[in-house]
Amino acid sequence: MRCDELSRKIWSLSNVLRDDGIVFHKYMSELTYLLFLKIADQTRQNDQLPAGCRWTDLAGQPAPGLVGVYRKMLTQLGEDSDSQVVREIFGFPTTVFTHDENLHKVVQEIDRLDWASVSNDAFGLIYESLLERNATEARAGAGQYFTPRPLVDCIVRMMAPQGGETIQDPAAGTGGFLTSAHDFILGQSEKPARPARFEGVEIERDTYRLCLMNLVLHQMDSVMVHGDALTEDVDKLSAPDLILANPPFGMAAGGVRPKRSDLPFQTTNKQLMFLQHIYRSLRSGGRAAVILPDNVLFEPGVGRRVRSDLLSSCDLRLILRLPQGIFYAQGVNTNVLFFQSGRPTDEVWFYDMRTNVRRFNKRNPLSEAAFKAFEESCEPIVRGSGGAASTLDERLSKLTRAQIAEREDNLDYTWLTRSRSGSDIEDMDRLIGRISEDLHMALRQIEEIDREILE
Repeated sequence: MRCDELSRKIWSLSNVLRDDGIVFHKYMSELTYLLFLKIADQTRQNDQLPAGCRWTDLAGQPAPGLVGVYRKMLTQLGEDSDSQVVREIFGFPTTVFTHDENLHKVVQEIDRLDWASVSNDAFGLIYESLLERNATEARAGAGQYFTPRPLVDCIVRMMAPQGGETIQDPAAGTGGFLTSAHDFILGQSEKPARPARFEGVEIERDTYRLCLMNLVLHQMDSVMVHGDALTEDVDKLSAPDLILANPPFGMAAGGVRPKRSDLPFQTTNKQLMFLQHIYRSLRSGGRAAVILPDNVLFEPGVGRRVRSDLLSSCDLRLILRLPQGIFYAQGVNTNVLFFQSGRPTDEVWFYDMRTNVRRFNKRNPLSEAAFKAFEESCEPIVRGSGGAASTLDERLSKLTRAQIAEREDNLDYTWLTRSRSGSDIEDMDRLIGRISEDLHMALRQIEEIDREILE
């Protein structure tokens, strides 16, 4: 059975859970528990699991009382396993099953699938396919900002991670950047002399669980922290050679944990705080690619001070203006910033994939082909091996550092003229996005004024 067919059949079992009122994104957490047990059995790694808490124990149970047995198994797995990874995946477990017959049906259907035809290295592909289905169909919670695999893989190809490097994602989500970097390194013709080190941070418990499962199924040795990269939790990480990240959109929550004192420009804008963390964490010569919304490029006040500090401490080589529809949240326009630590910026290249580009959606899905021209033109820029491969590409332009200073360090730069064929829907999306950004900016400024008054 092909991986995509197996993934489709597993996902179709979500229909069974609708009788229990379970929404899509909750189904993914439940699947993680069940698939871990099944795959541990399939790959003969049951020795990591306490006796009585294995797939055969669950699959051999009759329907009556199954939910109660399952709950006890989850608790024991989270407390008694000899493996720290198993304890983390099953830590603080909850099940959304309430009817024995529904759990029994899902377990039996998973057990009946043709697992024998799946190689060990394909389990990660199946799981990532399920994660993508969860994001595209649920469109709730973290799914609305799920980074599509074609974009992740494009960024990884541009950054070309190497064996021996420490590769980090401070907002790891389900681990897509880390697994893509791992796959890229494995795909190189020469085996690296030293393995890469993969590290990440994820704040949301269920997403952290999914990330751990993803890394385990990709057979990756990694250091994952369940915590907040904007707190002292990052002390558990190394100084990275490469950071790949899509920080969460929105404003910082009003938590009581002390924030990072080493980030000089305090703000409620989470993206600006993450950006500071990223460029200040890199080793000298370290590289980063970060997905950020438009407001980071033009926001005044703290925003300008952060951009000025970035331009002074790093070589900001390229900003990619991403097309609309990349993320499912309405009106969110985004960019990718590519930079290297260790020297100030002399000039910034810009590549516009947004103007006069058809919006991506289910009818026009994003694919690797969409990034082909960008990669061909901009790979030398990002890797610091020279100027653009083609200066004839109208979507490519640049500004010197002096020109950026004249713009008050505003990096929201456009030069292409919109064609008259642009639809009213695209205009409305752009308007909604800008209004949303302006409202968030105004609210942040009010909160910063309040903070100054209180101080």
